[in-house]
Amino acid sequence: MAPLPGAELVQRPLQLYRYLLRCCKQLPTKGIQEHYRHAVRQSFLSHADEDDPERIQQIIKRAIEDADWIMNKVSSPGTTCVLCGFNLRGR
Repeated sequence: MAPLPGAELVQRPLQLYRYLLRCCKQLPTKGIQEHYRHAVRQSFLSHADEDDPERIQQIIKRAIEDADWIMNKVSSPGTTCVLCGFNLRGR
């Protein structure tokens, strides 16, 4: 399961935030969705004062790569997230 289409169009932090929240909706259980939605929100707030355009692009690139990794982990049967301990298949 790859991230949602449109990742290549993300250029600004608010676009990234919305994109990642849409990715969270694709996760299998409410608990996992809430966990990652909270993590996305906290990361967005912690980088809100970033003003270096190059650093912003690095953050965007890394966040999309991380979302891709998480979405691929979800599609693997019987996997557990090493970051949070959730069973990513919801079983």
